[in-house]
Amino acid sequence: MARASPLKATSSRASRAGRFINVDGCGALRRRSRRRFDSRPRTRLAPISILRRFRIGASVGACGPRGATKRRPGGAVPPIRDVRALSVFEAASGEGESSSGTFGPIDGPSAGVEKETPIDRTAPARPSAIAGDPEGERSGGMTPAAALTGLRNRLVAALGVLLEWMRKLPAWQRQRHLRRLRAESDANPGDAAKHARLLVQLNQVSPEEVLRRVESGACAGSAAVVVEYLRALVRTGRVDEYDGEGGPGGADGHRSLPKLLKDLQVLSGGGDLDLTPGGSARQPLYVSLEGMAAQPAPGIVSLFLGFFKWLGLLAVFCFLWLLGSGVVKRVSVQNLPQGGLPASVRDKSPSLAPKQFVKEEVPEKSLKTFNDVKGCPESKEELQDIVEFLKNPERFTRMGATLPKGVLLEGLPGTGKTLLARAVAGEAGVPFFYRAGSEFEEMFVGVGSRRVRALFNAAKKNAPCIVFIDEIDAIGASRKHWENQTRKTLNQLLTEMDGFEVNEGIIVMAATNLVDTLDPALTRAGRFDRHVTVPLPDIRGREEILQFYLNNKPVAPDVDVAELAQQTRGFSGAELYNLVNESALQAAKANEPLVTKQLLDVARDKILMGTERKSLVRTDENMKRTAYHESGHALVALNTPGANPLHKATIVARGNALGMVTQTPGRDEFSVSRQQLMARIDVCMGGKVAEELVFGKDHVTTGASSDLHQATATAEHMVMQCGMSEEVGPIFANRRGELSGEVQKKIDAEVTRILKEAHQRVMKLLADKMSDLHTLSKALVERETLTSKEIEDVLGGRNRGAVSAGLS
Repeated sequence: MARASPLKATSSRASRAGRFINVDGCGALRRRSRRRFDSRPRTRLAPISILRRFRIGASVGACGPRGATKRRPGGAVPPIRDVRALSVFEAASGEGESSSGTFGPIDGPSAGVEKETPIDRTAPARPSAIAGDPEGERSGGMTPAAALTGLRNRLVAALGVLLEWMRKLPAWQRQRHLRRLRAESDANPGDAAKHARLLVQLNQVSPEEVLRRVESGACAGSAAVVVEYLRALVRTGRVDEYDGEGGPGGADGHRSLPKLLKDLQVLSGGGDLDLTPGGSARQPLYVSLEGMAAQPAPGIVSLFLGFFKWLGLLAVFCFLWLLGSGVVKRVSVQNLPQGGLPASVRDKSPSLAPKQFVKEEVPEKSLKTFNDVKGCPESKEELQDIVEFLKNPERFTRMGATLPKGVLLEGLPGTGKTLLARAVAGEAGVPFFYRAGSEFEEMFVGVGSRRVRALFNAAKKNAPCIVFIDEIDAIGASRKHWENQTRKTLNQLLTEMDGFEVNEGIIVMAATNLVDTLDPALTRAGRFDRHVTVPLPDIRGREEILQFYLNNKPVAPDVDVAELAQQTRGFSGAELYNLVNESALQAAKANEPLVTKQLLDVARDKILMGTERKSLVRTDENMKRTAYHESGHALVALNTPGANPLHKATIVARGNALGMVTQTPGRDEFSVSRQQLMARIDVCMGGKVAEELVFGKDHVTTGASSDLHQATATAEHMVMQCGMSEEVGPIFANRRGELSGEVQKKIDAEVTRILKEAHQRVMKLLADKMSDLHTLSKALVERETLTSKEIEDVLGGRNRGAVSAGLS
């Protein structure tokens, strides 16, 4: 009677699912509960499916003669190659003993074919037991050793897939093919066909190796070998070394072309090349040292080693970078004042906390009020209304008025916008929070919007209050030109000023000198209800500012504040403060007891033209030429109707100028007539024309380039923006590109005409005043600087009538 040898194979997944598998009479895996087994349908699973489960290490089992399934701790099962061969299963389980194993890969034609096997419904159901697990009959769990074994098998399978993928690379396959051809040719030194196949492949990657193999005699001779040798000579460029007549001869190892052809003819017939090793540089003698093994070709191990080498270098670089940055940070912190602590840490306040102006903590000397603001009465009155509203709200609310939400201070740099904000902080009597626009953004994304929220949260807790943002254009510029994080900061500011939540009792003040660049959503009503323009001070404002700054300084009796205010037209409040302070510094430097008119005049020239260049070496010819140039400007200014009054003329070099003539208008002018513009062009032409009359046209210097630039700009302004040309007509254009080609030609013709006519007028004027030109230039060379009164004295009052007529 034949002996039955069933094999029970199961996985933890199949065991937990409680399904029965019948594999070609190998037995059955049954549920632990017969009742549940009878109530659920059987599942048929082909042997190949079980083999796949076993291959990935999910099913490791042992079969006994009685059909009991066990799990061994190691999980190792001898590989089963063919699930159809019953003899394999019988060999895997012996009579009266159990054997375990894992299934390996499938070989043969049956691989990948699944076959349904009918389930033996007559077999008795037995509960499975897991070896090594005392709780196996109850829980059916997997031991840690089995889990680790499954993980190990999965890693091995993944590594195998990676190796298989790398073997499919073209470079890898080419190297394998070359190694196989080398091995075949080395094993058959007399087989010319195998050598020819190797040389064909080598010629594609290494022609030098082809030459070495043929010249060393390692290849059997044939016509195909000769062909590949010639190809290698051409590809390496060594064919040029051969000489048709023997060339260099044999002393240096070069062979002639006839000798080469003769050798190749012998080689093609199956013979060997006539190469004597060691005879020359072309026939080297190879020496093999015993014990020196050949280096193996690079393989997968060397590739992995190279990868980890670069990975290690990258890790070392990252470590050194982090170490260096830490050292730099520590050194920079130690170099900070107050023991290396930042200001925010010393003040025990976080960097995101808003800055608050506390009046009691500010020194009295630094505290500003509206009495310290001069030169802008209208702007000061606008802000005084805000302060009065904060101090006495009932006065305004009884009329139904509400507090403005925002005040935007706009104006040129130095006009006093920040000073007005400091005066509001000193007068308001309410909490005053402030920040600069550049303090919101940093290198971290989101810091700007977070600081905006912190600023307004502090303001809400202290309402009513004032929030001041200086230079708001740093974060309030149009969102079309900024990056994403800056737009987030601006959006947060817009929401806080006028969003869904209403902020009662908070007035936002901001200052900027680039109001045109601000986002329209920021400047609209509801956010900035009031736009206060802080202009340049007029003559009365300049006089107030100068008097305020000169009050605490010793001033000489000859200082006329009204005259100084007239001479500083176009100065801002900051420049006027700089003028007074610079004159005080010069007085202290010269040990003068008082600030004199001369020191104020020197300080003014320094602000307008730069520092005096005392170290500049100038020849007498250069001084004379400069004196005639400046005298021409002065005489045209004195004798041209509509020209501004002359202030002084000097040939002292300042900045980039070797001399200058300054004019001061008698009053502030807010509009300029055509006569005055033409007079400016004539005065600009005076220096060049004076050089032409005295030294000739061929000796005119480049010193007139700045004058011509100003004259051309004034003429273009008249034609393009003021409509003062009958030929072009009343047009306005900021740029030439806005106009057609025909109109641009007309503009160029008109500008040229205006400049030429001015040149002719000045030429006629100075030709009539040649004696005055020589007299004034001689006085300038002697004194270097002449005031308007000194110029009139030098000329003997001959130009007073003309000047009076021109200024009337």
